[in-house]
Amino acid sequence: MSATVQRAMSGPVPKIRVRGLRKAFGGKLVLDGIDLDVMPGTSTVVIGGSGSGKSVLIKCILGLIEPDAGSVEIDGKSLLDSPARDRAAARARIGMLFQNGALFDSLPVWENVAFGLLAQNRVSRPEAKAKAAEVLSQVGLAASVGDLSPAELSGGMQKRVALARAIAAQPDMLFFDEPTTGLDPIMGAVIDGLIVDCVKRLGSTAIAITHDMASAQRIGDRAAMLLKGKLIWQGDASALLDSGNDAVDQFTHGRRDGPIQMELRR
Repeated sequence: MSATVQRAMSGPVPKIRVRGLRKAFGGKLVLDGIDLDVMPGTSTVVIGGSGSGKSVLIKCILGLIEPDAGSVEIDGKSLLDSPARDRAAARARIGMLFQNGALFDSLPVWENVAFGLLAQNRVSRPEAKAKAAEVLSQVGLAASVGDLSPAELSGGMQKRVALARAIAAQPDMLFFDEPTTGLDPIMGAVIDGLIVDCVKRLGSTAIAITHDMASAQRIGDRAAMLLKGKLIWQGDASALLDSGNDAVDQFTHGRRDGPIQMELRR
């Protein structure tokens, strides 16, 4: 019996399925056999300390980094074994909010928002500007903001623009890299609320990586923690502060003492 048939008999197919993912850089093993399922229409947050492999995991799923071993499936189809055209088509279905916004300083806001649509020749420039205004309104920004440059915006406004760009093509998968980094607690809560609203409006499947516990609980249905290249815990995001796992509890409560010890650089 094939693996595909076995999965069909066992239940719904995950939107994103990762199995046995491994990645090393030189002698440094960053991901050590990661297994992760993200079901359609749900949001999963991945937490972990700096250098735990969160960004490498998300880049492997996106196809920006090639893993050394393991598999990544989208809707039950292998991404790593697919032809380049199919991999590109899968990536086109993903919207990405980068950690620091990653807006293009040389472009006005509206071109930043519509960048993907224009790059793929999916719309004309007048249509792209109208679409940008529509999407900006969905993240609480006036159409007039589209004519500004990113440098004229506050940090919170830049995050909103970056979120608008991520959802402009109405992707069915959304990835968020530290969405609240650099924001004050109130603006962080605003951005989280917008993320939840956008995910629900689009019916998208989402993965977020963060070390902000308040953010993780606001935007996640499920949560997982990375430590030394392994997923040491998975469960409901609402249980993050009371997981029953000593390492997770130490991390989520910010305790100095516990099983997680800072490693000295050599």
